[in-house]
Amino acid sequence: MSQDSYAHCEALVRAQDRDRFLAALFAPAPLRPHLFALYAFNAEVARVRDAAKTPMAGEIRLQWWHDAIVGQGHGEVRANPVADALLDTVAARGLPVEPLLALLEARSFDLYDDPMASLDALYGYVRKTSAATIALSAHVLAGPDPVAAALAGAAGLGWGLARILQAFPAHAARGQVYLPADLLRANGVDPADILARRASSGLSAVLADLRARARLELAEAERARPMIPDAARPAVLPAALAGPLLDRLDRAQAADPYAAVDLPPWRRPWFLWRAARTTR
Repeated sequence: MSQDSYAHCEALVRAQDRDRFLAALFAPAPLRPHLFALYAFNAEVARVRDAAKTPMAGEIRLQWWHDAIVGQGHGEVRANPVADALLDTVAARGLPVEPLLALLEARSFDLYDDPMASLDALYGYVRKTSAATIALSAHVLAGPDPVAAALAGAAGLGWGLARILQAFPAHAARGQVYLPADLLRANGVDPADILARRASSGLSAVLADLRARARLELAEAERARPMIPDAARPAVLPAALAGPLLDRLDRAQAADPYAAVDLPPWRRPWFLWRAARTTR
């Protein structure tokens, strides 16, 4: 394993996942490279649709990652710096591979334009992606602590739902609908209306419903915060950005469901610093 691989992961996360990059800076310095390896893997897999020209090409890329993780990849696996660092992190920190494989399975949804089938399907997707990444980060920092793993779920759900709501206009522009089909039907919204970027009271109701659900998860995470082992606390820090993001989404989506919303770059470190100062 080359230290250059870890340096590559750090640079990639800094460029593609600024929120997790900043959160990782609150972790002990010796463990940060392992967090960057995990976050770089997550970033690489999250952009497979953008990098692949077709769903089949994306499936091949996801299968490549699957084979690399389970040890069935060819010799060139270690030539990929993210794979090199991730495999070293799995060995050094004893990470379970099942959540990594489940994350790959969930990300296959990203390759297609089928609407999210149901609210249960959306929660399953977020558990396998956002929540799993937080749980694995906690494992990197605190080892196989069952309490940390269990409590990471609510934080990951709240953060993951907020990010999906933030990405709603971008998803619609590229022909994807992550909003649950059952919620859309219950509110009289046709997915075709979303792809045509048509606003409606029903769509506003669905977005408001999901924002409320995200806040319920964040409230549960807040109640559980005192029980999270000290060593694992930096893993859940990205969720501290979800509340402020939802506040902005409340205001923007009430006026225009397709409004682009983000947190000011200079505010993000402050939100994370405040959360890190109040974790005890």
